[in-house]
Amino acid sequence: MNLKGIIKAFSKPLLSSHRLFNYIPSSIYPFHITLSTMSTAAAIKRVGTHNGSFHCDEALGCFMIRRTRKFSDAHVVRSRDPQVLETLDAVLDVGGLYDPTKDRYDHHQKGFEEVFGHGFNTKLSSAGLVYKHFGKEIIAKELQVDEEHPDVHRLFLAVYKSFMEAIDAIDNGINQYDTDQPPRYVNNTHLSSRVGKLNLDWIDPDQTSEKENEAFEQAMALAGKEFLDNVRSHARSWLPARSIVIGCLEARLDVDPSGEIMVLNRFCPWKLHLFELEEELKISPPIKYVLYEDERSKSWRVQAVSVAPDRFESRKALPAQWRGLRDDELSKESGIPDGVFVHMSGFIGGNKTFEGALAMAKAALRL
Repeated sequence: MNLKGIIKAFSKPLLSSHRLFNYIPSSIYPFHITLSTMSTAAAIKRVGTHNGSFHCDEALGCFMIRRTRKFSDAHVVRSRDPQVLETLDAVLDVGGLYDPTKDRYDHHQKGFEEVFGHGFNTKLSSAGLVYKHFGKEIIAKELQVDEEHPDVHRLFLAVYKSFMEAIDAIDNGINQYDTDQPPRYVNNTHLSSRVGKLNLDWIDPDQTSEKENEAFEQAMALAGKEFLDNVRSHARSWLPARSIVIGCLEARLDVDPSGEIMVLNRFCPWKLHLFELEEELKISPPIKYVLYEDERSKSWRVQAVSVAPDRFESRKALPAQWRGLRDDELSKESGIPDGVFVHMSGFIGGNKTFEGALAMAKAALRL
């Protein structure tokens, strides 16, 4: 059964069951891109971008726009000639015009300040512009659901945050951190960097437009595969995990009257969801500890929630007197049987039973 059939059978406001997302293929289906500067039949749309050196944003933008109904399998024309660009059905990253009514998606012109919205303020690249206007359609097509399905909007925002925004920021030269200090290390492994390395090497003697177009086709394939991988991973894993965390948050008062302990009834990637949902649902006081079963050892973990998704410091670390202790020493010090360990930093601990882990979390709140 395909995803559309599964959704019909199990339709809910959230596609929460992990069973719904076994449809994701292990590989990306091959596709063929034709690069052409010649006239084509009227039925074939033509999407243009500039020739010469390319970047991730126009490679990804061309890939995405060709997955829409309007520009499905369009020919890609690479040129900077205004007379050529004028004849094309859509133009990305060149031409000095942003006008979605004319399918013009450049971001280099003076005065351009378009952002994605929804709380995001990073200036868009050509890829971000295409995603802003066509992202929901592309995602709905991948999920095989209607564009108005609530999960389409959830994925639309999540994929921008986790994938697209970095493409926009890097292309527009926006630093990841507000600091004048030089970075402590160089990262040349991100997608924009890898796409850039596909440009013809300056020492390559064969600097023809044909070779350049072949390289751009490789760039579209690379950027497009990572984009689809991200969308599909969110559909398969991110959405069901979000549904689990929502349910566990709603049940937190049944665990402890403080509302500061959450128990995962099934382990899943919970951290980012927790921060987003606390803000979205106005959770107060915030969660201090998350309990979940370690499926390998069948013991239980007590994890202190960090102060932010990208920080190591905990909102309330496990007590200092427990840290670094194991087994009987931990049980004796804490007064809680079946202790397993507490990490030296206090960010996580363990107990052989759920009851013991919950007792550790409750005691840690008081200490």
